[in-house]
Amino acid sequence: MPTTGGDVLLDHGHDGRVAYLTLSHGGYTVVTMEMRAKMAERFAEIDRDERVRAVVIRSDGKHFTSGGDIAGFMEVDPIDLSHLGQDITAPARSGKPVIAAIDGYCFGVGLELALSCDIRLATGRSQFALPEMNLGMIPGSGGTQRLARLIGLSRAKYHILTATRIQAQDALDWGLVSEELFADRDALYEGVEKLVTKLLGFSPIALQTGKEVLDRGIDGPLYTGIELERKAYAMLRATQDFAEGVTAFGEKRKPDFVGR
Repeated sequence: MPTTGGDVLLDHGHDGRVAYLTLSHGGYTVVTMEMRAKMAERFAEIDRDERVRAVVIRSDGKHFTSGGDIAGFMEVDPIDLSHLGQDITAPARSGKPVIAAIDGYCFGVGLELALSCDIRLATGRSQFALPEMNLGMIPGSGGTQRLARLIGLSRAKYHILTATRIQAQDALDWGLVSEELFADRDALYEGVEKLVTKLLGFSPIALQTGKEVLDRGIDGPLYTGIELERKAYAMLRATQDFAEGVTAFGEKRKPDFVGR
């Protein structure tokens, strides 16, 4: 049955502090409905695990993902498709910082998954697209809204309404991906590990709060976002981690953050 198959593998590194999720379903990494559900299950497990401080999503195929299993959509009742985005957007709801490590095609549901992550790193051969117009459809897992907020309404309209691919350099220039374009997958994973190591040096509660303030504040009026920031700042002032950070700064040493 087209809706099944594939897996979202979960491994841990850095003494359990980093969760690695690997999309696994052939060279082109087609994402089935079963894999969508597994993504939500994996994040439910990760979010319960207090040891995990960061998450990395990657693929073991030739491409990050070429998109969803198109034939599988006809196996699903239309009413069920109204909840399509809940599973694949689990990274956005997680309190942990989530990094997408992208090499090759990042199409359809794959781009929507990446857009739900906090930071996207990519290789120079990567390409990005929401090609649903070719099927008489629109993106259904947050793609229209997140892409427009990230690269601007005009660019998003063009690339969604014409199903035109975004090349890696444009993705970098427009802020769709961060930092730099890596030469190959090995260099990409080295860059991911460097970023992960940096994140592990910060306070987990500060990272979670920063993510929440950014995500919730960006869609409201400026004064609402600033007020949210002020309240969050005051809350963090009362944490053990902030006290540790101030003490470590005075003692000229690395802080030992514990997430409280």
